Formats: sequence, structure tokens, C-alpha cells
Amino acid sequence: ADCRYTCHQECRSLIQLDCRQPGQCQRQLSPEGTLLPPCSQNVTQRLEEEKPEPPTLQEIKEKIDKYNTKVTNCLLMKLNEDGTYTGFIKVHLKLRRPVTVPAGIRPQSIYDALKEVNLADMTHKRTSFYLPLDAIKQLHISSTTTVSEVIQGLLKKFMVVDNPQKFALFKEMRKDGQVLLQKLPLTEYPLYLRLLAGPDTDVLSFVLKENETGEVEWDAFSIPELQNFLMILDKEEKDKIQQVQKKYEKFKQRLQQTLKEARGKPG
Repeated sequence: ADCRYTCHQECRSLIQLDCRQPGQCQRQLSPEGTLLPPCSQNVTQRLEEEKPEPPTLQEIKEKIDKYNTKVTNCLLMKLNEDGTYTGFIKVHLKLRRPVTVPAGIRPQSIYDALKEVNLADMTHKRTSFYLPLDAIKQLHISSTTTVSEVIQGLLKKFMVVDNPQKFALFKEMRKDGQVLLQKLPLTEYPLYLRLLAGPDTDVLSFVLKENETGEVEWDAFSIPELQNFLMILDKEEKDKIQQVQKKYEKFKQRLQQTLKEARGKPG
């Protein structure tokens, strides 16, 4: 509020500022140039207190029942016993640049989809292709499906071999005759946004576009801001390591269980 520092909403709890104005934050850099923690701890604690509580199972059930009463195309949401739910979202493809796809590959069949066959791995030949502008793709996803997984799923359906980081998912909202477009973080859950907004795509729709990152002028940032970037990168790195470790730990457990069940069986 005082220094007008701007950051992403998901980064707020990680931000530390070098407040030098008298009467504000009363914190200075140490002789080594590192940031001292008292003020940041208070800011982090206050921001954590402001985070809304996740909805209860009963609240989710009520929202799903209300959502399904408004559905007119049989694309209902379904609540599972474990508290998760599944449903449908539609994604508008608004890509201005061509995408890279395998050359000479037949379209994916139902058999390929069920067997999770990746046709793109069958050839190293590549070609450029323009996807139809404003094409719409319908996806059946879970409440645990993230924006990152939605992007990867769309690229796989169209056999696009470009890096998923080249693309971003946006939510498009219409209010008072205006169209508002907001980029979604990779950890957001699109189906929950669909549930809150209702089935009307005029109220909320999803759009896949190029991820316009541009060139970053690092010299324009102050030392505290650069230090904040490093903190965020460290956190993202640790989260990624934990995800990979968790994935292979589950794989290891399945292998051990399979070996245990196979003992004593012929062959």
C-alpha cells in the first residue's frame, strides 16, 4: 500500500521488501546485504490469515447440485466418494502462430487413446500447422486437474510437440459489456472455476493462447526484488523435486506389490 510494489497473487506470501521510509516496517539490510526476517514474517502471517478456507464437502455437494440444475446439454458434474468431482470444460483455441506437429502421422484412434500411444514418438519428422482459429475443444477433467495438465492434454490431443511453456490458459469473463481476459496460474483448478461460475460460457470461458513472456530487463530490478525472484525459484524447485519423488515412490510401491503377488506363480 505504501511503496506500490506489484506481484502475482500466488507470490504474495514469498515477498520481502526493503522498506527504507521512516515509520514503515523499520527494517534495514544487514551488513552482508541479506534481508532480516521480522517484517516479512509479520506480512506472511497476515497474508496467510487472509486466505479463504477451502470449501467443505457439503458446500461442494450443494454447489454441484445447483450447477447441475442449470445444465441444458447433459454435461453434468459428478461428485465422487472421495470428495473429488468430475465435469466438462470447453477451451477456445486462439493461437495466432503455427504449432509443430509430426509429419506423415495418421490421426489418433480410440485404440491409441485407450492405450496411451504417443504417435509423435513414431517419427522425428516435423512440420508446421495452423490450428483452426477459435476452434473449441471439450475436455472431461477432474477437480484435481491443474491448468498445466489441461494445457498438456490439449497439446497431446492435437499431437503438438511444442514445449507446453509456450502456451497459457486464460479465463475470459464478460461484465457490463466488457470482455476481461486473465492468465491463469499453472496450479489453478479450471473445473473449480467452472463450478463457481456455473455452466454459462458467456459468464466464464477458457481460452488457450500463446504465452507472451517477452524479454526480461533484469537490470531494471532492485536487489530486494531479485532476491525475491530467487526465493520463488527455490520454492518452485523444491516443489518440483517433491512431485518427482512422490511419483516414483508410488511407482516403486506398485512394482513391489506386483512382485509380491507374483511370487510362487509359474512364469
